Amino acid sequence: MGVTLGLNWLDGLIILSYLAAITLFGVSFRKKQQSLHTYFLGGQNIPTWALSLSIVATETSTLTIIGTPAIAYAGDLSFLQLVMGYLVGRVLICLILIPAYFKGQMYTAYELMQRRFGSTIKHATASMFLITRALAEGVRVFAIATVVGVVLQTGDVWSILIISALTLIYTFEGGLTAVIWTDVIQLFIYISGTLVAFFVILGMIPGGWPGVMANAGHKLVVWNFSFDYRITYTFWAGVIGGAFLNTASHGVDQLIVQRLLAARNKRESRKALLGSGLIVFFQFALFLIVGVMLFSFYLYHPEETVPAVRDRIFPNFIVRHLPHGVSGFMIAAIFAAAMSNLSSALNSLASTTVVDFYRPFLKKDATPAEQVRFSRWMTVLWGIALVGLAIMSRKIQSVLETGLTIASITYGSMLGVFLLGVLTKKANEKGSILGMAAGLSVMLAVWKLSTIAFTWYVLIGTVTTFCVGYCASFLFKRE
Repeated sequence: MGVTLGLNWLDGLIILSYLAAITLFGVSFRKKQQSLHTYFLGGQNIPTWALSLSIVATETSTLTIIGTPAIAYAGDLSFLQLVMGYLVGRVLICLILIPAYFKGQMYTAYELMQRRFGSTIKHATASMFLITRALAEGVRVFAIATVVGVVLQTGDVWSILIISALTLIYTFEGGLTAVIWTDVIQLFIYISGTLVAFFVILGMIPGGWPGVMANAGHKLVVWNFSFDYRITYTFWAGVIGGAFLNTASHGVDQLIVQRLLAARNKRESRKALLGSGLIVFFQFALFLIVGVMLFSFYLYHPEETVPAVRDRIFPNFIVRHLPHGVSGFMIAAIFAAAMSNLSSALNSLASTTVVDFYRPFLKKDATPAEQVRFSRWMTVLWGIALVGLAIMSRKIQSVLETGLTIASITYGSMLGVFLLGVLTKKANEKGSILGMAAGLSVMLAVWKLSTIAFTWYVLIGTVTTFCVGYCASFLFKRE
């Protein structure tokens, strides 16, 4: 069967060459960063296709590549129902939120809240983003250690530090332009690597695809029309809950909104977002099929030891069974996804900190050079914070679902207040603040006290925030 049992010098050379090349490529964009407009929006001069690929790479992290096959390995393809909801959410963003974002120049999603309600709501939503993104990203950064621990048999902390430091260098220097163009390269690398793994696994299963079907045909089930709210991946939870989850993650989370704002105009922004949806569907289907094939592989080879932690199943296969050179390329591909997501998080956290807090509170008259300098150091500060959070996340079982759950708890409050601002005229700032508080309180109670699947969280939080905020607004005079 050709077990390689680890990496050799060729794999190591490929991995090191990738890390060095992508870092130097990102740093090469340093000279273009002369103002916040270039550092955080790329000068709104980036091609639509590149923005679209960057959106995909940004929402794809290491935990997507290692966690999605693990979901199919343990279950089936029902996760695709959630991805269908992601497509619906993108349409809603194009219709409701993107037109609002292009009424004037904006650097962050939360400036829209200031224009509609006032500074208090802006700071509340921006703060919620910073906390949520930092916690969720800490889990994602830890996923890097899951891979590196399997590959190099080293401790988690060093692997987190190395990848984070290299990503921080080019994000610090090149701003959003560097982030987007490195995203494009990294997406091609990890999709290519996964396709190679797909064919290698297929070749190791007797009979090829019919052999997969013989052992794992039941895992190709996509649809589940159950009305049980405790089941995570059903048609209703996926299409309805997933639509709300995606509207929040891509419509009010600065991580993705930053790319929408970097488009030349409203039309290009919509094209980038909708195009990314088609690529994401293909991507998740590929990752899930790989998980199904791994399930079949281990049934055909009972002598193989299956890792106890399911997120280690795919990395373990890569190291043990892919040919030398290919395994190094695949590990580089997983690093690519990690660095792509981390660089986007660092840049979006820094942009929100600078635009929504530094400029209005600390230095309103800062020169463009001073603003860029401060932005770079905020990137460093957030890098240190994410490393710390990643080190504290080391006891998590399923990194993908944990990351989605963390985000889903607060997304409802954020999406609800954005919809209040865009869809209503009677809602005011005080009522909306009460709505946000109610939405977050309800979600914390749902998370702690109920058995409701996380796929419903954003819908519940959004409806609570919207209804309470709208009704409470009538208790206050509209400013």
